[in-house]
Amino acid sequence: MGTVKLYKYLDYNGGLMMLSYSNLQFTNATQLNDPFDCHPSLIDFSNVPKEACGSCPPEIIEESRRAPFRRNREQVWICSLSKIHDSILMWSYYSKHKGTCIGLDMEKAKKYLSRMHGRIMISCVEVEVQYKDMVEKPDYFRDTKDFFHYQLSTKAKAWEHEQEVRLFILAPSPTYRILLPHQNDKNGPIDWKEVRAFPKIGGECFESVYLGINMHTDEKSKIISAARKLNPDMKIYQMGIDTNAFRLNTELIK
Repeated sequence: MGTVKLYKYLDYNGGLMMLSYSNLQFTNATQLNDPFDCHPSLIDFSNVPKEACGSCPPEIIEESRRAPFRRNREQVWICSLSKIHDSILMWSYYSKHKGTCIGLDMEKAKKYLSRMHGRIMISCVEVEVQYKDMVEKPDYFRDTKDFFHYQLSTKAKAWEHEQEVRLFILAPSPTYRILLPHQNDKNGPIDWKEVRAFPKIGGECFESVYLGINMHTDEKSKIISAARKLNPDMKIYQMGIDTNAFRLNTELIK
């Protein structure tokens, strides 16, 4: 079996920080750029069977089953990766092709990601995002889906170009957060959901780095320097334009 490689698209600053600190960024699900992402309304809790009610009204049962999925969305932190390094749209999102894309050897990363970073690490085995044309709303009481993974890995078809693969942490330990919850800044208390988690992985996990077509020369030098310091064997590529097709190509920097 070949090496499993996944890619992290970042702007220049994000790429430099990731290479400098040898870590992965996890973001709370409520802070992602898709308002449907991980939303509990992806699942239908309304068809409560009589046998599930007992002496309780169906509305109480419905709410009791929905509540954990609301908490999931607030307590899960996600690291979004991609199967591809040459998506024109993804490069455009990150500083108009001025950013970076970092290739990770996931087989090597698993030994770090399987450690306990929160209450539980859901996935050191990668979970692929499933893209749907419509909100299917599986019936919580009658379907046999893994509803937890369905909630956290189902997105609209409009995002399919990202070819996303996700890693999850539930309630990450403060050790891995860049700021602690309730710590004050000049504007007052920080919302704990806005805090990012940064578990560290080994330099050997960093397989490659790709430089955006429009990245400034001085920024390229800093990225290359950080990459070579982190892992001397890391491959460094310059992204370029394929003049015969609407696609990007790569050139290895010796």
